[in-house]
Amino acid sequence: MSGTGSILEAGVPSARSRALAVLRVRSRALAVGLLPAALAVVLVAARATGRLAGDPWPTVTLVVCAVAALVLLVGGAFAAVVLRASPAVTPTVPLSEAAAPDLYRLVRDLADRMDVPPPSAIALTPDCDSWLEDRTHAAHRRGAARMAAGGAGRTSEPGPESAPGAAPVLVIGSPFLWWMRVAELRAVLAPVVAGTGPSAHPDIADARGFVRGLDAAVDVGSRRGLGWIAPPARLLLRLCRTDAAEMERGVAAAASERAQGVDYGLRIVAQEQVGLAYAGWDRLLTRVALPAWRMGRWPAHLDAGVVSALTELSRRDRLAEGFTSRLGERPACDLLEQPGLIDEATSLLAARLFHGGPAEAGPDWSPVDWTAYPEEVVDRKWRTEAARLHAALDALAVPAGRPPGNSGSTASTTSTAPAAPAAPAASSGSAGSAALPGSSGPTTLAAADSPPPTADGFAGPTLERVLGYLTDLGGEGAAGEALAGRISGELAREERAAGPAEGAAKARGADAVPLFPLQPPRSGRDLLADHVTAMVCCAAVDSAGAAPGLDWLDGPVLLVGGDRRSDLAPRVLCLVEEGNPEPLRDWLSALGVRPEKPVRLV
Repeated sequence: MSGTGSILEAGVPSARSRALAVLRVRSRALAVGLLPAALAVVLVAARATGRLAGDPWPTVTLVVCAVAALVLLVGGAFAAVVLRASPAVTPTVPLSEAAAPDLYRLVRDLADRMDVPPPSAIALTPDCDSWLEDRTHAAHRRGAARMAAGGAGRTSEPGPESAPGAAPVLVIGSPFLWWMRVAELRAVLAPVVAGTGPSAHPDIADARGFVRGLDAAVDVGSRRGLGWIAPPARLLLRLCRTDAAEMERGVAAAASERAQGVDYGLRIVAQEQVGLAYAGWDRLLTRVALPAWRMGRWPAHLDAGVVSALTELSRRDRLAEGFTSRLGERPACDLLEQPGLIDEATSLLAARLFHGGPAEAGPDWSPVDWTAYPEEVVDRKWRTEAARLHAALDALAVPAGRPPGNSGSTASTTSTAPAAPAAPAASSGSAGSAALPGSSGPTTLAAADSPPPTADGFAGPTLERVLGYLTDLGGEGAAGEALAGRISGELAREERAAGPAEGAAKARGADAVPLFPLQPPRSGRDLLADHVTAMVCCAAVDSAGAAPGLDWLDGPVLLVGGDRRSDLAPRVLCLVEEGNPEPLRDWLSALGVRPEKPVRLV
């Protein structure tokens, strides 16, 4: 085994030449820092030999020596920061050899077939990607030692991946293990594992370490009192950016060339599974996991869920037909000793990376199984949003029993009503009271044990109240705009009150969460449509025998008679955007939903 990668691959000479170019930038920076000191030495030697006698050379020599000392001091401090600053490390779930002996055996077999060093360790990430990551920096060893000293159940010493000169860590996307078959995973990992050969080349490793140090120094420069470090670090990064990028391309080309002889035909087929896995994983996170995270729950088996999501995608998408026939082969998760525990750990990490949740489970951050998802997440989500909708109506002084047809006067009233803090969702759900018509502002909700009578003869929140308020056949939409603004403001206040996860405010760089927020901020109209849909679903569940359900690709859905109803959204949009309630009323009538009946809120 060569251990450093043969230069026979086309990309290695190019990568090495680019690495030398990066190192030349470092050498030039060092030369610039030493130039004043060299000039000071020349002046002092010339003065000592009498070659520079008389004025102004004594003053010039003193000034140059002072400048040289200052430059050496600043340069030494900068070099120390670059050498000691901890490079960013991707948050992963470490996978020991005892937890996955078959997977380690597969990776080592790949390394032997391609004549490259095997990765020093394996870790999992909740993403559809795989790569090599160097963790040999001294700061990583110090961090591992601190974790070992302060955490029960952790290893007593840093792992082999942090030893000086160790091979990189192989980071594997956890969805690959559950969706791919063993042969497909081996084909996909072959070019990644082949990258350990070029990575072990001394010049390439040195250049990578220099670039990572500069990147870490930029992060250090964001701290108080160390802002002077960032500008020179950014300058050096700009000077070596092109060469560093070309070096990485050369390394990738060399790895791909070396992996040509390992399962090349199967790799072409497996790449199709990579794209399919990415699509299913994205839908599962944004449509299924995100609503649960917002409710303070985290699905404990996301990787198992992605199999269901991709199977459903294969069933719906003609381009994915035939992919489910692979499911009879051995899945790659069989390479793990305890796949359920690994799935739970990666699911918790996914919640932290994509949502900013706590690093550990707790009373307000508990796992949820897929079987309990409809009742514990979907139903609770609908009733929470319905409660927030009625709290916004209470704050806008909308009568609970307001009959339809008076939208014009109410719209003008709400557009000028003063904004007041919305009542808590639970209070609005239990009281269901409202201000009297003609009042100058929102009134305090009555106690739950003495609800006031409403104009329609029903106590509590009703769907009829929402339909009557949003009815605006004139098409101006003032009432909807006021309600959407109120809901948006209430959501913003709730997010500020919740605050970041513990420790997130102090984190910087790769330690800050969430690293990858899943959704951009939603508009007020979108939020209003979501809340009206939730209110309609609550009414259907309470009065028409419907039930909350889970669709693996679309998230929370309404089930009527065991079948999904997907025709609700356009009718809600017609009400929210056009002020026309008739399509929605017809839909409710066909299902037997009674809009005037109070619904149960959280």
